[in-house]
Amino acid sequence: MEWQSKFRHVFAQAWKAEHCIDDVRVSRVTWDSPLCAVSPKFIAVIIEAGGGGAFLVVPISKSGRIDQSCPTVCGHAAPVLDIQWSLHDDSIIASASEDCTVKVWQIPDGGLTSPMTEAIVTLEGHSKRVGILAWHPTAFNILLTAGCDNVICVWNVGTGELVYQLSDAHPDLIYSVSWNKDGSAVCTVCKDKALRVIDPRRGTVLKVREKVHDGTRPMRAVFLADGKILTTGFSRMSERQLALWDTKDLSEPMAVQEMDTSNGVLLPFYDPDTNMVYLCGKGDCTIRYFEVTDESPYVHFLSLYSSKEPQRGAGFLSKRGVDVNKCEIARFYKLHERKVEPISMTVPRKSDLFQGDLYPDTASLEPALLADEWIAGQDAPPLLVSLSGGYTAPPSKHRDTLRGKPKLASQDSGTGATPPSAGNVAAPSFKFFQLFILTVSFQDDVLNELLAEMKALRAVVLAQSQRIELLERQLARIEDGDV
Repeated sequence: MEWQSKFRHVFAQAWKAEHCIDDVRVSRVTWDSPLCAVSPKFIAVIIEAGGGGAFLVVPISKSGRIDQSCPTVCGHAAPVLDIQWSLHDDSIIASASEDCTVKVWQIPDGGLTSPMTEAIVTLEGHSKRVGILAWHPTAFNILLTAGCDNVICVWNVGTGELVYQLSDAHPDLIYSVSWNKDGSAVCTVCKDKALRVIDPRRGTVLKVREKVHDGTRPMRAVFLADGKILTTGFSRMSERQLALWDTKDLSEPMAVQEMDTSNGVLLPFYDPDTNMVYLCGKGDCTIRYFEVTDESPYVHFLSLYSSKEPQRGAGFLSKRGVDVNKCEIARFYKLHERKVEPISMTVPRKSDLFQGDLYPDTASLEPALLADEWIAGQDAPPLLVSLSGGYTAPPSKHRDTLRGKPKLASQDSGTGATPPSAGNVAAPSFKFFQLFILTVSFQDDVLNELLAEMKALRAVVLAQSQRIELLERQLARIEDGDV
């Protein structure tokens, strides 16, 4: 039986020239990071900077030419090697530098109006340049860093303290680090060609697979949602490879695909919602995309996007930022030598309705754990949010009565995400509850009672929002004559 997928017709298209960002002096640093990071609010790009390290941050709606006097984040004393937006705050970004430090910055809501030199936190613990950053997927303010000293550090950004340090797990340069879904373990690949699965809290290596790829060039590894690991690297004959590994048995790969003999490192971007992997090679003119399934051959090549210009790097937009009206399932920001070009991946559909099968609930901004809870040994999967709340139906002659109604953002986490907001009723922010709980010392029983009431209230609001959304959808179908 031939394998069928709803993503086999994913259509990739670059945005028009007027929507690109021009005159961006992309960094020439010789480090295999994407050089770009994107949140639903901002685009950040590591740029050339004389006598230090800097990166550009502009609102995601920005297009056109970047003025040379445009303010940058420029507090590092040497080139910046990696930047990553927090998964729990779209205005917080971490940067890693050749100056051996990691800095965490808070970008003002409207973007920068003057050069930013003062970080909110500076993390000092590496003895050589720091090239890898990875925010914890579910715990607030936990950040992992890896440096050219072959050391992995785990920080509590809220307090600025180094909570775990793994200094003897890797005998050589670390190429990449990836958290698993609930942040209980990380996988790493190293210059010694080994794949390791590590428990960072215990400081123990749980699994090792020697010679994941035979080639000597850099490798990458990413944890998939189901616990498998996908790696990219090179064969002995310098062919670029993609391999899938089952962590229960690392003796043989589940699948290996060989691609070409280009020498650019393949950067994998993984979308856990669709189980798709996008491979973006540095210096390539293509982006390949694959779907990972439970059926042999497990890794299915879907298609590739080709262009004339090679990419210097690429940013991958958080799923919360995509345009669900256009059935956009992913968006890249491709770095040229002096330009940032958005590329949309869409699944063409005829219907105007929200396409729930393309958009399963995705990781929300709200963390599942506080830093101290994770440090104390707790694990939790990401809290999820529905993207249907971000969807607004296109105007039609039959829908005038609905157009003025506020749309409720439906959220579903199963464990109580923040309640939806309607009209001008603001959803209480996570930070507020955090400060509230930390600053007021309730007795345990009173606090538990309060939390139980909040949970019950959230459940009521969630149920009502879903009911309203269903009724609105039915009403729209009736007015369109579909029923």
